[in-house]
Amino acid sequence: MLNQNNLKTNAPITLAPLSTRDKVIVYGGVALVSLIGWAYMFYMGWAMDNMHLVDMWMPPMGGTRAWSVYDFWMLFVMWSVMMVAMMTPSVVPMIMMYTTINKGKAKKGLPYSPTFIFLSGYLVAWALFSIIASAIQYPLHESGLLNPMMNSRSYLLSGGILALAGLYQWTPLKDACLTECRSPLSFLMTSWKDGHFGAFKLGLHHGLYCIGCCWALMVVLFAVGVMNMLWVLLITIFVILEKVGPVSSKYLRAVTGLILIVWGGYWLSLYPW
Repeated sequence: MLNQNNLKTNAPITLAPLSTRDKVIVYGGVALVSLIGWAYMFYMGWAMDNMHLVDMWMPPMGGTRAWSVYDFWMLFVMWSVMMVAMMTPSVVPMIMMYTTINKGKAKKGLPYSPTFIFLSGYLVAWALFSIIASAIQYPLHESGLLNPMMNSRSYLLSGGILALAGLYQWTPLKDACLTECRSPLSFLMTSWKDGHFGAFKLGLHHGLYCIGCCWALMVVLFAVGVMNMLWVLLITIFVILEKVGPVSSKYLRAVTGLILIVWGGYWLSLYPW
């Protein structure tokens, strides 16, 4: 039994064990959200390779036609769905801990909020990131640094992004944000907010920590191909390992940071300075 003032309740909080039904509902809901995102992403990847069969939206290239509101909207939708597909699996431990605390509150007769509200706040944070990613991608297309298939055309762009992502793996900010992501109970006890709006803000708060942890890895897609499904899948797996895997995040970050820096340096060496 935990008696934590930070939980802002008037009674001790019990971390009540979840029943099989509870777990099925939570895991099933999270899996459904993620699978819908992956289905859309794989369809887009397939459509881009089979444009002779389907009418597929493509970002305008510099000089071909002006960008419209629809183009920006489609770019935002693409990034938002991609973030849902990639990031939802890694938040499962936090969602399960949130549900466990809520069940304990329910057993004490205290008000609680549905888990999907917390998840909604988390996904809204990544939707905000998607706006920024879309704003970055637009000038890259306009300048010709990305081709119509959303792949980099520049050794300088690719190398610089990879080196930046590698360096960020070693920063205190990355370490601080990743620590919050790997400590569900600690985060919830120190940041808890009651009420439905409080649950939404709590999910948003956690989402911002996840952005602080993973934004550089997402930007790597500009170097390896925004719609390169192999790299989308590999980065997703790495994020899961980094946030919930048994390997020490310190060593994992050190190794991957070095690999990205060396890889980026190689691409930079190919640029005709």
